Amino acid sequence: MCANYKPLTIEQSKQLELPLIPFEYAEEVYPSYKTPLLFKSDHGLEWREVLFGLVPKWSEDINISKHTYNARHETIFQKPSFQDAAYKCKFGVIPVSEFYESKYIENKPQRWGVRRKDGKAFYIAALYEIRKLNDQIIRSAAMLTMDAIDHPMMKDFHEPGDVKRSVVVIPDTRLDDWLSLKQPYQLNEHMKGFPVEEFECSHVPKARIEKITPQLNMFD
Repeated sequence: MCANYKPLTIEQSKQLELPLIPFEYAEEVYPSYKTPLLFKSDHGLEWREVLFGLVPKWSEDINISKHTYNARHETIFQKPSFQDAAYKCKFGVIPVSEFYESKYIENKPQRWGVRRKDGKAFYIAALYEIRKLNDQIIRSAAMLTMDAIDHPMMKDFHEPGDVKRSVVVIPDTRLDDWLSLKQPYQLNEHMKGFPVEEFECSHVPKARIEKITPQLNMFD
């Protein structure tokens, strides 16, 4: 699961010829943080500031976003948290420069970063929701994940065992197809592992901070 990442930088956004991002955002994002989401409207590509962690329309508060930041693509049409948005094809992307996963070394988790070798940002498939809560508009999103037991890079992450997951990277060449998806059955066409030859990974220790939450303290 991806619980921590670095969104794309302004320079990376220009490199990809994307619209100007009209709001500020953190250099590192954790569940319930605000983050840029890219989607396609009738006016073309647009940015939205969303919570990392999808807040379904039935939720009474936004705290659920701390638990709904990843969505297994195989079950989004059955899970109450995601099914409404999934059937309505509310698909976007969260562009990132690097995402972090845990690799177990001698039974202890280390934080490793995954990035493109050429330094460009890349698009992670996302499911988003828009709702009203206490007269406030809440926009939120979850990253879609897929089985990674056979992926040359991602199979080495997460706890030892048979369950390995990976975020879904949408290639530049398929971005418009993904953002234009209108039928739920077309989802699986995009659920493919990213080309390992274009990516690299390395140990990226997390700097200790005085006040830390359980979510931030999951890595050594």
